[in-house]
Amino acid sequence: PGGCPAPCECSEAAKTVKCVNRNLTAVPPDLPPYVRNLFITGNRLARLPSGAFPAQLLPDLSALNLSGNHLRAVEAGALADLPALRQLDLSGNPLVSLSPQAFGEGGSPLEELALRGALRDQGVLLSVATMLQSGTLRNLSRLELADNGLLLLPTGMVTTLLALRHLDLGNSSLVGLQNISFQGLGQLQSLNLSDSSQGILRNGTLAQLRSLPALWPVGLGRNTWICNCTIEDLVAWLKESDQMEGKEALTCTYPDKMLGKALLKVNSSDLNCSEPIDLPSQLQTSYVFLGIVLALIGAIFLLVLYLNRKGIKKWMHNIRDACRDHMEGYHYRYEINADPRLTNLSSNSDV
Repeated sequence: PGGCPAPCECSEAAKTVKCVNRNLTAVPPDLPPYVRNLFITGNRLARLPSGAFPAQLLPDLSALNLSGNHLRAVEAGALADLPALRQLDLSGNPLVSLSPQAFGEGGSPLEELALRGALRDQGVLLSVATMLQSGTLRNLSRLELADNGLLLLPTGMVTTLLALRHLDLGNSSLVGLQNISFQGLGQLQSLNLSDSSQGILRNGTLAQLRSLPALWPVGLGRNTWICNCTIEDLVAWLKESDQMEGKEALTCTYPDKMLGKALLKVNSSDLNCSEPIDLPSQLQTSYVFLGIVLALIGAIFLLVLYLNRKGIKKWMHNIRDACRDHMEGYHYRYEINADPRLTNLSSNSDV
């Protein structure tokens, strides 16, 4: 106890242990108890089992970096026995399973969680959402979810993180923020949505951003903005708000006639929005048109039936007669089979 594991480098003065690129397949069991900053990176840890970090041996561990370890599974209770843990980095691991009970059943003191490039699997993303919604990480102030190729976040994923100050969703494939609610995140200070697939921010999302007084900056750079009538709310917000960082560099991507035009210089005349788009009215008109078409088809069908009523009637009589003859044949055979005398007679006549 108090020594340094053979594959690691230790500094008691800095309270730091580094086990970097040592091809480790498990957490060293003989870590010194003084460690506060532990780096186990670039190794081959396939799984993190329950009790991987015993509390009685690591009472002061506050920063744990497990990035780039080829981790695929973090089991229930794997991080439950670290009473001083404040920072955890699981970035760059191809996680397939991350138990919602990884931090145990009670609350965790964790304040910063980095999962950059670790949530490529949809099942792991749902497990993380379940863990966040359970309130286990109620003290979380920084959440990094960048580089994960996310299309949509699970509904209400960050709603319970009332202490959240920094949220990073950059370099993803987010096509919208419909499932993300920022209500209640009054302490949110920075939001990164750069390098994603954002084409438009709806008025509902913008209204939520306006309601966060401490929010600055909002990163929206290098997105594929669609400059049509739906961009008006975003342009108005950019012109009136100071929450956006580097807003002068935002440019249109579609349509071609607007390519490269700065969003701050977009006007209503450029968008040809003189006639407002009323989607409910359009849907109502479509339903009325569909009803008229179906009514015409029904009327034509009834007219055809009326014009061919004699032929249809004759056809139905023919079917009825054919069915009747067929049933009489079955009835005759049944009577013969039911009466032994008729059966013998039938047999003799056949002979």
